[in-house]
Amino acid sequence: MKLPEYRAKAAFAEAGIPVPPGRVVMQAGEAAAVCQEIGPVVLKAQVLAGGRGKAGGIVFASSPAEAASRAAELLGREIRGYPVTEILVEKQLTIQAELYLGIAIEGSARRPLVIASDRGGMDIEEVAERSIVRRTVDPIWGFRPHRAREVVRRMGLTGPSGMQVADILHRLGGVFQRYDAELAEINPLALTPEGPVAADGRLNLDDYALFRHPGVARVEEGSARERRARALGLAYVELDGDIAVMANGAGITMAMLDILRELGGRPANFLDAGGGAGVEPMTRAMEMLLEQEPRVVLINIFGGITRCDDVASAVVAARAACGSPVPLVVRLAGTNQAEGLAILRLHGLDGFTTMQEAAVRAVALARGGEGGVA
Repeated sequence: MKLPEYRAKAAFAEAGIPVPPGRVVMQAGEAAAVCQEIGPVVLKAQVLAGGRGKAGGIVFASSPAEAASRAAELLGREIRGYPVTEILVEKQLTIQAELYLGIAIEGSARRPLVIASDRGGMDIEEVAERSIVRRTVDPIWGFRPHRAREVVRRMGLTGPSGMQVADILHRLGGVFQRYDAELAEINPLALTPEGPVAADGRLNLDDYALFRHPGVARVEEGSARERRARALGLAYVELDGDIAVMANGAGITMAMLDILRELGGRPANFLDAGGGAGVEPMTRAMEMLLEQEPRVVLINIFGGITRCDDVASAVVAARAACGSPVPLVVRLAGTNQAEGLAILRLHGLDGFTTMQEAAVRAVALARGGEGGVA
């Protein structure tokens, strides 16, 4: 379960980690009052979506009137499918440098992994491997203070500032353990003239350990579309691209997303529709994809028990039911694939047997061209 930023920071502050002064508001007038009290502020939409800064979910204000205006704009918006109902209004920081501190469960090692870098902030995923320090944590001994100091030294931080960062990292480990977290993250940890401050934070709790935390209010995750997909039995995650993707299996879906990105395409979603090949489930899935207004819909099916000709017939019927002019690209492989491809081509649809061919075609269509097979 993901906690919104303000609740993550409340847990940090309780553990002694410095956070900026501020509070959560739900009305524009409240934002003006906070600005009047603490001076220039940053207003952050409290949505459980990544990339909210790039999506316009973080704005600045230097006066109470501007804070009220900015808050009114945010409260009337959606950020990546999430309606903005709460805003964290915090004091603007004078940031000299940005660091990254995080602790997550490392699946293969089956233990916590400390991840730290002297380069934090936006686009943390793009930081070079040489700038990242990783250390696994022994679950018996826990994350000891000397281990935190070792990580910080490897980050290149020394002196009083290094000691402060090491203390914060050690306290973050305490939060991780206390809340049975899957992820505890400070990004960025801002170095300011007053010392290090957790400018942003994330805290994701293990769903299977929530019974041990009855005092933690439950958070309903996912955008409205993602929640509706779950109710329909679909595994669906919204992304920010323009190529809608559906496949029959988590692994094959991820593989297609990887191929699209490798080709320069931008997937609009992850949708694992499972093994169903009926017209009704296919129509529901298609409607879900088309709601995002993609440039292309790409369907990727491997037919084992599921027959490709049944899938093709369902795709044709679902497309007719949806009545959308959006280009449709289908990859079919497996049982009765020749029959399935024949059905698609009979109805004027692009049919391919390999993921690479289908992805090349989808990317070309998304860019506005006819495209071909590379």
